[in-house]
Amino acid sequence: MRLSLLLTTAGLVAGLATAAVSASAAVPSISEIGRGPDKPFVAVYDLKDDLVGSTKLHIIEGKETLIDVARLYDVGFDELKAANPGVDTFIPGDGRTIVVPGAHLLPAAPHKGIVVNIAEMRLYYYSRDGKHVATFPVGIGREGLETPLGKTIVARKRRHPVWFPTKSSFEEHPDLPKAVRPGPDNPLGNYALDLGWDEYLIHGTNKPPGVGRRVSHGCMRLYPEDIEKLFGWAKVGTPVNVVSQPVKLGWHNGALYLEISPSMKQVEQIENTGNYTQDEVPNLRQQVMAVAGSKADDIDWHAVFEASRVRDGVPVRITE
Repeated sequence: MRLSLLLTTAGLVAGLATAAVSASAAVPSISEIGRGPDKPFVAVYDLKDDLVGSTKLHIIEGKETLIDVARLYDVGFDELKAANPGVDTFIPGDGRTIVVPGAHLLPAAPHKGIVVNIAEMRLYYYSRDGKHVATFPVGIGREGLETPLGKTIVARKRRHPVWFPTKSSFEEHPDLPKAVRPGPDNPLGNYALDLGWDEYLIHGTNKPPGVGRRVSHGCMRLYPEDIEKLFGWAKVGTPVNVVSQPVKLGWHNGALYLEISPSMKQVEQIENTGNYTQDEVPNLRQQVMAVAGSKADDIDWHAVFEASRVRDGVPVRITE
């Protein structure tokens, strides 16, 4: 029987990362929609403050891989690897405890429409009534074919889309057909949101292990179950804001939290070796002080610089 535990007390995580415990404070959600013991869920949260979701523990059963765990909990591959450095992707080990980074600080951007934070490879969809937010991992453009930053809109919606390979796709694979009809070989999956930017889309995928990784030609790909939800929610004209915020700060229950994602250089190291070297976060003290305001004297600087050292994408509390 698969076992997943919500982190609510430090006793549950003896020997594990302290950062995971700090992020585990109860965060209200209006629904965590399960799809059975072997299927993933989509979480939709009340917009009450800056922190949504919860960090969990998962105990590996049998031949489960980290790819299986990522899909089950609706997290991206690289963010799961960052939270579990050194753990083998394909043989993590029966009975091993895995930290599932399910807590997230909202990006510093208007709570409207679709916001994609490239630095954490995650999409946020804000409900039209402004009361709820859903969040999904996304695959993004790889080096040299980066996903663009800026603001655009959902220009068109396509169910069972035809894929027309781009110029960069033909340069990489000259033998590609001019068009790929809907079906299992279509890299767009079953749903596509065309953006106001030429040749850039938010779409599904026929290769789910690529979600939460830098593997695309610039488009943003979601798990099939996630794009189905987003496709139903987002209307033509929905604003889309693509940002890059490796450092996020926000408030939850009166306390200030900090979340730092791995740099793109570190993400590449995670892909190649499963681990990554430390990398200094520029101007971190100034960023923290700018948000802390009157709580500046309460900042736990040890927690701040430990989060900077680890850069595992897990929110940590940094005020006393």
